[in-house]
Amino acid sequence: MFRGRSFLSMHDWEVEHLQAMLRLAAQLKDDLRVGRPHAHLAGRTLGMIFQKSSTRTRVSFEVGMAQLGGQALFLSSADLQLGRGESIADTAHVLGRYVDGIMARTFAHTDVEDLARTSGVPVINGLTDLLHPCQAMADVMTIQEKKGRLAGIRLAYVGDSNNVTHSLLQAGAKFGMQVRVASPAGYQPNTGILDAARDEARRTGGDIRIGEDPVEAVRGADVVYTDTWASMGQEGERDTRLRVLRPYQVDARLMAQAVADALFMHCLPAHRGEEVTAEVMDGPHSVVFDEAENRLHVQKAILALLMA
Repeated sequence: MFRGRSFLSMHDWEVEHLQAMLRLAAQLKDDLRVGRPHAHLAGRTLGMIFQKSSTRTRVSFEVGMAQLGGQALFLSSADLQLGRGESIADTAHVLGRYVDGIMARTFAHTDVEDLARTSGVPVINGLTDLLHPCQAMADVMTIQEKKGRLAGIRLAYVGDSNNVTHSLLQAGAKFGMQVRVASPAGYQPNTGILDAARDEARRTGGDIRIGEDPVEAVRGADVVYTDTWASMGQEGERDTRLRVLRPYQVDARLMAQAVADALFMHCLPAHRGEEVTAEVMDGPHSVVFDEAENRLHVQKAILALLMA
């Protein structure tokens, strides 16, 4: 069911499999809290390919593998022959002979698909320009912990529709959530991702709506989510993005449109004063650091299930 499979997109997995990952993540989190050994990956090695740098992704996967009894190898573009023109396929063939699994954080989504197709070992998507499934799994774990359920939860995403938005759409559809996305024209979700999520939502009782009005999206929301306005690789667009997205800043006035006990979420890193005010980011609604911690636990569950 799990062993040997890759985790590239939540769309590829049945909801009962995703629920099993969440249950194991909760168990591993409890194991760690009480000091209970859980060396499920003793003797296993994870190769980690980083075309994009990251704090949370690198540290959470390295620490997670250590806590599971295995080891992780950090491989930047400078460490690999990819930087000198070796193909993804050739790199995958070689790495698959050395390691038991690969985590890749890349620009093109096709790179992780090529790794999965040719490496012969499980590949985990640590982030691509299209999707960020590990983050979305940490997000739903956090929502479930705080709200006690996922089905029927109303999640409002405000700002640039990026890889995080796409994976949240997939997560919301899988778990029967009501997802509201507010983005300006030209910054809205990928139509292929959106159409597939809407099809899934029809089967699960979820509901997905896309618009341009942040107040309408946030009104009555249980969760309010945003992300940085200029992602890695978009630095040249920064000034334009800040101007276009300014009306989508999550501030106290916008949060007041949500339910009284709404959660504020952000995948980090955050830019206070841009996509979110310090008042919200550091306020009582914010669960951003619980969310960040849960990256560790949910990724450990994914690693343990795919690589054991």
